[in-house]
Amino acid sequence: MKTVTLRNGVTVPALGMGTWNIGDSAARRSDEIESLRQGLEAGLRVVDTAEMYGNGRSEELVGEAIADVRDDVYLVSKVVPSNASYDGVRKACRRSLKHLDTDWLDLYLLHWRGGTPLEETIRAFEDLKDDGLIRGWGVSNFDVDDMEEIESLSGNCLVNQVLYNLEHRGTEFDLLEHDLSTDTVTMAYSPLGQGGELLEHPALKDVASRHETSQGPADPAQIALGWVLRRPNVMAIPKAGSPKHVAGNLASLEISLTDADLKTLDSAFPPPKRKVSLAMI
Repeated sequence: MKTVTLRNGVTVPALGMGTWNIGDSAARRSDEIESLRQGLEAGLRVVDTAEMYGNGRSEELVGEAIADVRDDVYLVSKVVPSNASYDGVRKACRRSLKHLDTDWLDLYLLHWRGGTPLEETIRAFEDLKDDGLIRGWGVSNFDVDDMEEIESLSGNCLVNQVLYNLEHRGTEFDLLEHDLSTDTVTMAYSPLGQGGELLEHPALKDVASRHETSQGPADPAQIALGWVLRRPNVMAIPKAGSPKHVAGNLASLEISLTDADLKTLDSAFPPPKRKVSLAMI
């Protein structure tokens, strides 16, 4: 399995599991828990959640799913900007820990930038780390200028979680290389797009028709995910909403895109030629 190594020396799988919109439906709860369990058993140790997802419902479901295997999980959660003050971060972290029924987070992220000075948020992160409540911290939805400010304040930012998929390639212009040069891992959220439109694109279907996996013919989702995972220093956290999706995501690790595949995808989804505003959802 492809891995990435954080600047604190921790190595984790490049493919993890996201939990946005997970935990909102009682009817889907057992499937969602089973999905996370299946992924963990297959080695997908990284589980990403956030206090904002369902106002804690996602965290609670994750906590239930990992209860007896907590030591094997690299657990990530996020604090919203409205809680990014020194006291707010510390309270929000303890609230997330309670939802997750755990004593620590492996990684705690600022969900996006708000009005609180970054220095204050970083001070809270560092104190949480000193207290043993988190083992590392990072940010989400930060562009190059934001990352430069972070780096001027601290050398301990481990991850920048951003929207990155074939439909949203703006980060390739400068942000991905910037984060690589500073040993900051890029964590790609929504690598399969939103709403399924990306996966219906003829170019993805064309490339998929050229590949096989252990599950059979490749599908567009596996191509889209393999495309994100092809880059060094990038990890991906597609949603783990059903056991079928998790199995398909795992099969993407078998995809090795050729130069012809990449040319087909570049023609359909052109890489950026200039700086664009950072996309986020």
